[in-house]
Amino acid sequence: MTGTGDHEDAATYGATAQAAIRRPGRWWGRKGTAAKVESYTRISFHLFPVAQLVTALLSLTPVPARSALPVAGALLVHVALGLRLTGQALDWVAGRRARPRRLLYAYMACGFAGAAIAALVLVKLPDDPPATYYTACVGTYVLFLAFSCGLGVLALRTHRQSLVAVAVATFGGWLLGSALLPAPAAAALALSTLLSAGGLTLASRFSIWLLQAVYELDEARHTRARLAVAEERLRFGRDLHDVLGRNLSVIALKSELAVQLARRERPEAVEQMAEVQRIAQESQREVREVVRGYREADLYTELLGARGVLSAAGITCTVTGTPTGLPRPVQAALAWVVREAVTNVLRHGNAAHCRITLTVVPAGPRAEGRPAVAELTVENDGVPSASDGSSGGHGLAGLRERLAAEQGTLEAGPAGKSAFRLVARVPVPADEVAEAGVPGETAERARQELE
Repeated sequence: MTGTGDHEDAATYGATAQAAIRRPGRWWGRKGTAAKVESYTRISFHLFPVAQLVTALLSLTPVPARSALPVAGALLVHVALGLRLTGQALDWVAGRRARPRRLLYAYMACGFAGAAIAALVLVKLPDDPPATYYTACVGTYVLFLAFSCGLGVLALRTHRQSLVAVAVATFGGWLLGSALLPAPAAAALALSTLLSAGGLTLASRFSIWLLQAVYELDEARHTRARLAVAEERLRFGRDLHDVLGRNLSVIALKSELAVQLARRERPEAVEQMAEVQRIAQESQREVREVVRGYREADLYTELLGARGVLSAAGITCTVTGTPTGLPRPVQAALAWVVREAVTNVLRHGNAAHCRITLTVVPAGPRAEGRPAVAELTVENDGVPSASDGSSGGHGLAGLRERLAAEQGTLEAGPAGKSAFRLVARVPVPADEVAEAGVPGETAERARQELE
């Protein structure tokens, strides 16, 4: 008979097992594009020493154990150094640590030492050994030289150094072949060494170049996004400068004039100070208008800006629908939704596509007296671990408060395995849908570009 504690233990074990099964996907999904390419490159290069170990051990199977043990020992040391060199060299490529010079020299020296041991084993074989002995020792010799070049190139600075390493390995293959094998066999050994060492070196160099290119593109994407934000800040600063620059200059001049008049006890000083007060109040009103226009931008401008910012960040953005005829308060509320949604797309996940849809759903013939509903939907991919928006951060909570002031609602949550959807609905009375026009020249230009 099973007790309650056993049921709880079974449930806990099941939840832990399910979490362990889902964890690899979440670990991979949370990575950005550059991090994914780096992880793929690391895994690929860590498989190189493993492939060398498996291939060499299978090749040494026909060789007697007494002769194969020294080669196998050097092989294990070489593989261990190769695994360590791979991690440190890729960290150096990513700019996280200094170049592992000592480890590189140790790895290359161990590789050439292992090749020398394989050559000595080949020399000390019986006078008439089987052909498989020759094949095993020669194959292991080539593997030592090829992988020493293929992985050692990760920590080399220039292409010339890589060519020198391949040339030394090829010369070593020719030297062994000319000493122990006939001329055709020696040439074949040198050619196989050149092809294997050169092929691995070329593949490693290309992988490093690709990884560096991905790093640069990722940095460029973030730079473009920062520039887009900086451009918006400059626009806001330029507007403030246009508003305050002239007025502050006039205030300074009139204040100086009022001081001079007051020192001479002239009654005109009072008039000048009254004028200063009037200009200061006018400046305060104009600044409030600028800030209000920035904080409560119309929906046309926000949709156009969202498409521009997302495109600058490398995210394909599709905007469907225009807010023609929506009242100003509804546009202001939905504009805040667009801003917050775009900010979340840029900050969270690794989105490649974003779709913004604006529709006005009529109340219908049977719903007399009920208002129409303006519905804004923002959906993006690249969010594998999206959680329900009801427990979101302060941004979504602030949006719900703003929409509540207009009797609107907000829904946010996952839409499939790797998508997140945010839906805002604001009621629009039927008699107000066609009342409001597009405010301002900037909004008019935005409407034309958006359409």
